[in-house]
Amino acid sequence: QVQLVESGGGLVQAGGSLRLSCAASGGTFRAYHMGWVRQAPGKEREFVALISGSGRSTDYADSVKGRFTISRDNAKNTVYLQMNSLKPEDTAVYYCTRSRPGGWGRGIADYDYWGQGTQVTVSS
Repeated sequence: QVQLVESGGGLVQAGGSLRLSCAASGGTFRAYHMGWVRQAPGKEREFVALISGSGRSTDYADSVKGRFTISRDNAKNTVYLQMNSLKPEDTAVYYCTRSRPGGWGRGIADYDYWGQGTQVTVSS
């Protein structure tokens, strides 16, 4: 059974930084693209970032490009999201996701496993 466990969320002032981690267990980690999706209060879940199994390819939502960096350590079965220059509008629950086999997409239906989420709150 695949499990994704996020950590690293918290409260930070605007302009600050946080690093989220997602530890994966079950399955062959390096075989899957991994992503981050967030959900702000009262809003739909939205794509944040995606990284290929090898780590060589990445994709970002326009709203976070240049501020967030996704990375992975396949030896540790962990994916990271470094978030810099945080804004109040980044406040959301952040979910770690695993792409469906062979998939590379931004849609919510493109992911088959989700973590429980970690809260990120950015104060102004």
